[in-house]
Amino acid sequence: MHTEGDRSESKFGLEACMERELTEPWEGVLCTPEAGSGAGVLVLSGSSGRVERVRARLLAEAGLTALAIRWFGGPGQPPGVCEVPLETFTAAVDLLRQNGVRRIGMLGTSKGAEAAMLTAVHDPRVDAVVALSPTSLVWNNVGPGLDGADRPQRSCWTWRGQPLPFVGMDDTWTQSEPEGEPVAIRDWYEQSEKTFADLVPAAAVPVERTRADLLLVAGGDDAMWPSVPFARRLAERRREAGLDVQVVERADAGHRIRFPGEGPAPASTVFDYGGTPEADERLGAEAWPHIVQLLRGRPAVS
Repeated sequence: MHTEGDRSESKFGLEACMERELTEPWEGVLCTPEAGSGAGVLVLSGSSGRVERVRARLLAEAGLTALAIRWFGGPGQPPGVCEVPLETFTAAVDLLRQNGVRRIGMLGTSKGAEAAMLTAVHDPRVDAVVALSPTSLVWNNVGPGLDGADRPQRSCWTWRGQPLPFVGMDDTWTQSEPEGEPVAIRDWYEQSEKTFADLVPAAAVPVERTRADLLLVAGGDDAMWPSVPFARRLAERRREAGLDVQVVERADAGHRIRFPGEGPAPASTVFDYGGTPEADERLGAEAWPHIVQLLRGRPAVS
């Protein structure tokens, strides 16, 4: 089911786009360039769960059919990132194909990047993946599943009804920040990886098993998890398999990378995401031309 939206005028001298609101099988928005496009992208948020409407609109203005969906927290979905079926995303690929998209891309942030890479591994129709602030491992659930429980720890993802192998979080970790201050949890992930080292090999995101082009974007000051080391591991797996990969890094950027036209992310009283608004925007600006060209299927920016 959908409702027709309004024509969106570009603020940046690029293409205008048409927006279509979706209500089934998930909440979302489909942004289509007025001139049409054979290249499209599924846009996924991280653990915020929001529909990335502004980001989808910017990608449509750059000439891509962009579909942004709510992939958890909606009707019939797990309320948290807990045993989310990867079929959620393959169904979105179906929708893009039905709308004339021939080159399928996925762009995800954080947990959404995890989902995008894993979907590309399992669905050979995915041609390109842009992973922002990525992880190289499958982790345990963030929030409750369909049963309303967040314990015991479970995989974030399933495929054909089976949970993917994952690394759990070490519950002995304690925060170092004073009570009431935003919390940086990067060292929680680092500690958990050491605690459950025996689970790491099986939980590795097998990016060497997808033919999709891969672009990784990460900030060295990410305070949520070590996205630059994760990105480098992913890149190493690709190169060892003889596959191409692009990596865009910036040492002073944090977890919440921002593209031109998005503006800074809102301040958080819960988490310390690292970086600064200026550095996060600079990393997004540096990555943007690479992202658009990869998703369109054009040669990489030199």
